[in-house]
Amino acid sequence: MGLHVQSVILKDQEQHIIPPITSLNRAAMGRGFRGTVTDYPDFDANGDAEALYNAMKGFGSDKEAILDLITSRSNAQRQEIRGAYKSLYGKDLIDDLKYELTGKFERLIIALMRLPAYHDAKEIKDAVKGAGTDEKCLIEIMASRTNEQTHALREAYSDAYGMDLEEAVIGDTSGHFKKMLVVLLQGTREEDDVVSEDLVEQDAQDLYAAGEEKWGTDEATFIMLLGNRSVTHLRLVFDEYQKIAEKSIEDSIKSELSGDFERLMLAVVQCIRSVPMFFAKRLYKSMKGLGTADNTLIRIMVSRAEIDMLDIRECFRLRYEKSLYSMIQDDTSGEYKRTLLKLCGGDDDAAGEFFPEAAQIAYKMWEISAMTRITPRGTVFPAADFDPASDAKALRKAMKGFGTDEDAIINIVAQRSNEQRQEIRQAFKSLLGRDLMADLKSELSKNLCRLIMGLMMTPAEFDARMMKKAMEGAGTDEHALIEILVTRSNEEIHAMSAAYEEAYKKSLEDAITSDTSGHFCRILVSLVQGAREDGPVEMDRVQEDAHTLADACNDDSSEMEVKFMSILCTRSFHHLRRVFQEFVLCTNKDIEQIIKKEMSGDVKQAFYAIVRSVKNQPSYFADRLYKAMKGLGTDDRALIRIMVSRCGVDLFNIRKEFKETHDASLHEFIQVEAFVGDTTGDYRKTLLMLCGGED
Repeated sequence: MGLHVQSVILKDQEQHIIPPITSLNRAAMGRGFRGTVTDYPDFDANGDAEALYNAMKGFGSDKEAILDLITSRSNAQRQEIRGAYKSLYGKDLIDDLKYELTGKFERLIIALMRLPAYHDAKEIKDAVKGAGTDEKCLIEIMASRTNEQTHALREAYSDAYGMDLEEAVIGDTSGHFKKMLVVLLQGTREEDDVVSEDLVEQDAQDLYAAGEEKWGTDEATFIMLLGNRSVTHLRLVFDEYQKIAEKSIEDSIKSELSGDFERLMLAVVQCIRSVPMFFAKRLYKSMKGLGTADNTLIRIMVSRAEIDMLDIRECFRLRYEKSLYSMIQDDTSGEYKRTLLKLCGGDDDAAGEFFPEAAQIAYKMWEISAMTRITPRGTVFPAADFDPASDAKALRKAMKGFGTDEDAIINIVAQRSNEQRQEIRQAFKSLLGRDLMADLKSELSKNLCRLIMGLMMTPAEFDARMMKKAMEGAGTDEHALIEILVTRSNEEIHAMSAAYEEAYKKSLEDAITSDTSGHFCRILVSLVQGAREDGPVEMDRVQEDAHTLADACNDDSSEMEVKFMSILCTRSFHHLRRVFQEFVLCTNKDIEQIIKKEMSGDVKQAFYAIVRSVKNQPSYFADRLYKAMKGLGTDDRALIRIMVSRCGVDLFNIRKEFKETHDASLHEFIQVEAFVGDTTGDYRKTLLMLCGGED
C-alpha cells in the first residue's frame, strides 16, 4: 500500500512533536507564511512595467506574458509596478489592462492589481449596489477578516466611494443580520491571545440559555459573544458548550436561527474553527454543479493567495474527493484557468501527502462528532383529531367514478404519520372490503404512484421493496443497497429482513449473496445481520481498533479491506467516532482520505458511506439527495426512497445540512428538479409537502 504508519503522535513538517490537540494549543500554533504567492527575487519594478507595456502595445496583447508576470509578483510588488508604469508612460496600468483584456480573465487580473483592502471594498460595493444584495459576499468578507483587515477595509471604502461602509451596510440590510454585520465592522474582536478563563464556562452557559434552553432565541447574546470574544476564547467556549448541550454550536445555530442571520453566524463559527476550512467550502460551492460562481472564485483566490492558500488546498482535499487544483482545471478554461492555477500553486493529488493542518482539523471534526448528540426531527407528524374511518372514506371517494382527485389523496397521505397511514389501510379494508394499496396502484401513475405507495407501506415493507428493486433486473443499484444497510438500526434491519422474506419468499441475505460478489458481498452480508454492537465506549478498545486500522494501511488491499470490514461493519457508531478520531493520531491522516486513496469500486463506496454516516448521518443523506437531483435528469428512485424513509425521522436535520452544504434549500432543488417529466405537478407537490418548508 505504500503507507508508513507513524506512532501515536502528530508531526509537523520540521518533525517536531505536536502536543495533544486541544482548542487552546491548536489556536496558538503559528505556522508562518502559508501563501502560494511570494515576493519575486531580484525584483525590478521598472523592468516589469516595461515588460507589461510591451505585452500590450500593438495589435493584440500577450496574455500569457501578462499572467505569468502578475501572478509571480506579490501584491506589494504589483503596487510598485503600477507606480513605475505611471512614471514611465504617464498612464494608469489598471486602465490599460482593462482596455486590453476581457471577461473573467480581466476581472481576475484587475483584482490582483488592487490593494487587498480596496479589492474588499470593491467587492462589498458591488454586493450592495442595485436592486438586490449579495448577502453571501458580505458574509464571506465580514466573517473572515481580522481586525486590522476590517479597519483597512473601512478606510479604503471611504476613500474609494466617499461614503462610510457602516452606513452602506445599514442602508442595505436589516434585522439581526444587520446588527451582527455592524458589530463585525467595528473590528474590535479581542486579540487571539486573550482568554478569560473564568468566563469560558459562563459564556457557554449564556449561549445555551439564549437558545436551546428557552422558548425562542435571545439573538443579542449570540451577537455579543460571537462578535467580540477572541478566537482562542471562543474555541474553548465551543468545547464547553458541546459538553453542556450535547450538540455542537453549529447544530444549535441551525435549529435556533434562520435565513441570512443563520448563515452569517455559521460562517463566523466556521471561521473561528478554521478559516482555511471555511474558504475550502466556499471554493467548492463556487465550482460544483452546473456553472461556476466566478466572482466568489476570483475573490477567494486573490484574497488568500498570500495568506493561507496552502492550508485551504489541504482542507479542500481533506473534505472533498479531489484537489483544489484539479477542480479548477476541470471547471475553468483558457488564460483564466492558467491564472487561477498559478495562484493555487500546485496539485495536492500529485503530491500525495498531507500537511499537518489537515490532520488537526480532521481530529477536531471527529471530536465534535463524538461529543454531539443529534436530536432527529422529521417533517411529517401525526395529524390532530385523526379519524382513520373518515380518511378511508375520503380516499375511496377520491378514487371513485370518472377521474381521480389526486389533491385529496396527497393531502391525506402526505399529512399523516406512518402509524396513522397503517390505521387508514386497516379501516379501508374493514369498512369497504377493498385493498387500499391495490386501489391506489390502479388510480395513480408514474412517480406519484411510487411515492404515494411508498408512504402507505410500513417502513420495513418499504425498505424491503427498495432492496428488491435495487437487485432485480440486469443491473444492481449498489448505491441503494449501501445507503439502506448503512443507515438502518439493528431493529430496522431485522424488521426489513422479515418483511423481505414474507414478501418475496427468500431471505434477504440469500438475495444479496446471489446478486453481489467478493468483499462487497461480505460487507453487505455483515451489515444485514443487524448485529452492530451497542453500549458504552471503552477507550482501551477504541485505541486497539484504531491501531488495527492503522496497521491495516500497510497490508495488501485484500487484507486491508477484511480488517476494515471487521471493525466498520460491527462496532457502534459512538465507538467508531472515537476510533476515527484516534486513527488521526495514529496516522496523521483522516480515515476518509485513506478509504478514497487506497480502495476502489463498491468496497470503497460502502466504507465511505459508513464513515460519512458515522460522522453525520443527516449530512450523508443531504449529499445523497443532492446527487439524486443534480446534473442531467433526476434519480427519482433515490429521491423517493430518501424522502419517504426520512420524512418521519430526520428530514428537518437533512434539510439544514443540505442548505449549509449546497447553498440552496432542498425545497428549491425539488421545485426545479421534480418538475421534469411531472406534467401535472402532483409528484412535485407531494415531495414539497414531505419536505416540510423552505429554509
